[in-house]
Amino acid sequence: LRKNVEDFTGPRERSDLGFVTFDITADILNGKNGLQTFWNKSTLIIFDWNVKQLFLYLSAEYSTKNNALNQVVLWDKIMLRGDNPRLSLKDMKSKYFFFDDGNGLKGNRNITLTLSWNVVPNAGILPLVTGSGHVSVPFPDTYETTKSY
Repeated sequence: LRKNVEDFTGPRERSDLGFVTFDITADILNGKNGLQTFWNKSTLIIFDWNVKQLFLYLSAEYSTKNNALNQVVLWDKIMLRGDNPRLSLKDMKSKYFFFDDGNGLKGNRNITLTLSWNVVPNAGILPLVTGSGHVSVPFPDTYETTKSY
């Protein structure tokens, strides 16, 4: 779903606002992945003695005629040590606005969603891990005019 709305934050009069609904299914401890999951085998040892929590986030990457690379964080979650390592999230909506600084979402055929995470240790460096999978989704060629989301 995509709308062309007034943008009061930038120099343009109107910008594209995208709405994304997604599913994530994953079993972190056993490395089993669902159809639209972005985990890899390194998660088998991710909760060792020095891991306090994981900061998970879903990002969208795409290119437009004005920008070769656009990256937008759509959703995030903190997974604490001891939380259920099996994620089964259905019909999740974006947690943050998916604004483009123009009309780059309309008809864009290659918007790639990727799940990444930061390992938050008890002590030491803060590594960034990107999942091994991703999903590319096309956006429609027309704007949605309804008021519902």
